[in-house]
Amino acid sequence: MISKIAKNIWKINADSNVYLLDFEDKIIIDTGNRAKRHILKQFLSKLVDFDKVGIVIFTHLHYDHIGNFDLFSNATLYASKKEINNLSKNAIDTVLNEDMAKKFKNAKVEEIPKKISKLEIIETPGHTSGSICVWYDEEKILFSGDTLFDRKITGRTDLPTSQSDKMRESLMKLVNYNFKILCPGHDY
Repeated sequence: MISKIAKNIWKINADSNVYLLDFEDKIIIDTGNRAKRHILKQFLSKLVDFDKVGIVIFTHLHYDHIGNFDLFSNATLYASKKEINNLSKNAIDTVLNEDMAKKFKNAKVEEIPKKISKLEIIETPGHTSGSICVWYDEEKILFSGDTLFDRKITGRTDLPTSQSDKMRESLMKLVNYNFKILCPGHDY
């Protein structure tokens, strides 16, 4: 359930992958599927006090990536401006789950800056119009959400807020990041 990726970085599989970056700022990238909440409570809680997490970054706002947002009550939640706009226009099409859309609709989500803590944010529309990847240059780690998976598999682009015409351009943008470690949203 828990695997160490690099110094101060762990992965917990909760249907989608949840990443803990134990920096001066405690950062979570994606919060997993709500149906797997017990996994985070059991395993992630051994690594970090949830109240000490200050930043939660969503690579996109599908239900399997935002499901446990409310475990981190002291954190500022971040997503791209496009994802936030999609959420305000049509929460169900953005989240892809009616119950989770209702729970998440009133969450306060801030627009993520281009740089946050030690991380660079890369806009990668395709899987959703507001998908982002997160680059940690110090360790050459790319947190790719559902844009890119292992074995060069890419995320679906047939969903309500997908932009299939942008996926190739986003993937070409990622070529510029010579990552040593790929941390995708799922272990496909």
